Amino acid sequence: MIPSERLKGIEAFVCVADAGSFTAAADRLSLTASAVGKSVARLEARLRTRLFERSTRRLALTDAGRAYYRTCVRVLAELQDAEAVLAAERQEPAGRLRVDLPATFGRRVALPLLLQFAQRHPQLRPQVSFTDRFVDLADEGIDVAVRIGGPQRWAPGLGHRYLGSERVVFCASPQYLARRGVPQTADDLMRHDAVAYGRADGEPASWRIFQGAGPVSLRPIEGVMVLDSAEAQVDAVAAGLGIAQLATWLAADALRDGRVVEILPQLATEGLPLYLLWPLSKQLLPKVDAVLEMLGESLRIV
Repeated sequence: MIPSERLKGIEAFVCVADAGSFTAAADRLSLTASAVGKSVARLEARLRTRLFERSTRRLALTDAGRAYYRTCVRVLAELQDAEAVLAAERQEPAGRLRVDLPATFGRRVALPLLLQFAQRHPQLRPQVSFTDRFVDLADEGIDVAVRIGGPQRWAPGLGHRYLGSERVVFCASPQYLARRGVPQTADDLMRHDAVAYGRADGEPASWRIFQGAGPVSLRPIEGVMVLDSAEAQVDAVAAGLGIAQLATWLAADALRDGRVVEILPQLATEGLPLYLLWPLSKQLLPKVDAVLEMLGESLRIV
């Protein structure tokens, strides 16, 4: 980072070179001629180079001064351009915005929010990816990511915001319950058919059972069907194949229209945490700040 005093010295130097005298430069900068002269003198001392040839008649740039002047003019112009861009973005977020979302949660919950956000900001160009792997935000140029689950401590250089945790409930279809009966306890539950989540090359995920004030226990299950898609689990449960443990944001539509119903509400438990992630180097960009504010206020696991 360039210290502010160095920038002041550069601005004074350029103004003196343009104005042709310390007095004229002082008028333009609303400073005294003495203050401008001292600023330039400090700059020359730091550079260990004489920038001006001084005489009673005139003030002229040295060869080194002319070379330094060209660079300083370019740097100050670029700073002015950057400030203009930031000012414009503060009024209207614009440009490319890379967002990475969890596959299912992203499509069902986060994407509708981003679509509304994009409609409100037509100068923005969102690029949205959907993946359940933990991408390296810096390596892949991601501005903002939403993650379900993750480490207790995130990598250095990442900002994060905790947005709450899933609520996980047991669900079954009315047809299945009419055929097999409604379980009343956790032990009853283990005697029912399970629609499990799991990868083809691994064991199905255990059910998380919460009872009273005790800790959450994990109950291994076999499953009459094992699926590696949480959305497919909802479909299988609605078709009457068995019981599944589902996040309420995932089962919301099926619960609302009655295709599935919640059972054993006393066994509902907290699921995985939800986070917003972003590179700290980008958090002051207006477009990133705007989407973080929107998602932070609107994104909730239900």
